[in-house]
Amino acid sequence: MSPLPAEAVETIRAAGRRLDQRGWVPATAGNISLRLADGRIAITRSGFHKGFIPEDGAMAVDLHGRPEASNLRPSAETGLHCGIYRRFPAARAALHGHSVPATVLSRRGGDHLELSGYELLKAFPGLPTHEASIRLPILDNDQDIARLQARVEQVWDAAPDVPPGYILRGHGVYVWGEDMPGALMRLEALEFMLACELEAARLP
Repeated sequence: MSPLPAEAVETIRAAGRRLDQRGWVPATAGNISLRLADGRIAITRSGFHKGFIPEDGAMAVDLHGRPEASNLRPSAETGLHCGIYRRFPAARAALHGHSVPATVLSRRGGDHLELSGYELLKAFPGLPTHEASIRLPILDNDQDIARLQARVEQVWDAAPDVPPGYILRGHGVYVWGEDMPGALMRLEALEFMLACELEAARLP
């Protein structure tokens, strides 16, 4: 068992501070992970506010979520992060936040949210112009993470061109990217569009 690289830990801590500044990780909500060069996954430990992650607030797990150190407890949704890394070899970072727009919009029903005509759609791969749309999957939340991940994989299998993100109903957003800056860009772009959709829903 080797220690986590200091740079990876600081990358996770910095991402947590950034999400906290935008109100996306209230209380102990949310989780953040990185795929390390040696194939291990560095992920936030359970129970910490992500805006104030201590130096020992991240830990290593394998691709199936098994902790390297048996005395440490990773985030409850580690299995969802590992599912992303198993499915998408290019993914190097994953983020999960709990914003008000994602929570409210996903509670209105439906199995997806369509976003179209937004300039920030260009933050997603294969969309060079705002004249595009994405269907963001919405899945019912489940405390059984293995069962929930199986449903996520069913969505991926049914529509392999889904964007690198999805929403858990009444819970929050998952996104991933080729590195932490890319994942943060996608989360910020998506949260901006969700905030716009929520504002539009309030219009008469």
